[in-house]
Amino acid sequence: MAPVAVRGAAEPAPQPSESEDGISLMNITADAVKQLRERTGAGMMECKKALVETKGDLDAAAELMRKQGLAKADKKAARVAAEGVVVIAKSADGRTAAMVEINCETDFVARTEDFKALAHDVALQVAASDPRYVSREDVPEDVLAAERLAFLTKARSEGKDGPAAAAAVEQELARFYEAVCLLDQPFIREPARKVNERVQEVIARTGENIQVRRFARFKLGEP
Repeated sequence: MAPVAVRGAAEPAPQPSESEDGISLMNITADAVKQLRERTGAGMMECKKALVETKGDLDAAAELMRKQGLAKADKKAARVAAEGVVVIAKSADGRTAAMVEINCETDFVARTEDFKALAHDVALQVAASDPRYVSREDVPEDVLAAERLAFLTKARSEGKDGPAAAAAVEQELARFYEAVCLLDQPFIREPARKVNERVQEVIARTGENIQVRRFARFKLGEP
């Protein structure tokens, strides 16, 4: 004989599911997921997973996803980027301007507002920050060798030698790259981030290889 169900008996409340580290998925609010999606352009489940992994910390989740996006972007770096746009931007006072060519893989992405906004940001960066090269790889070997020698001479004049001198040279080189290489410069709209992080962010969202190919800068009165 089948057991008779007792009406009105209390049923156990559903238990919230938890991640491996014990953080309840129910504690991750829809608003937090929405905010993270707006910041990263990633999917809902990816955002929720990142928030769980970072215990609901929005900034930490965004940083985690940025790093994950960089990893994805690295795999795309070898793919051909033959489409894109050429953008011109000028400073607010009209005294400096920059022209930038930035490439992607398809005409579809080249026509998106996300890609166009990136190109405009990069052109404004060039106009404001006056870089000499696109990336570290573009710095000529003779220029790099001269800088290393100058930094080593400076370190030794300060009484540093061996590992201490080598560390000082690397620190100076990092500052040199930040000053002269576009992708290493602090992003003018968010100085806590590098320009390259802004580029990689759009790579992660579009799924395409994106490259800053070249730029030219003009300043009033300069030859």
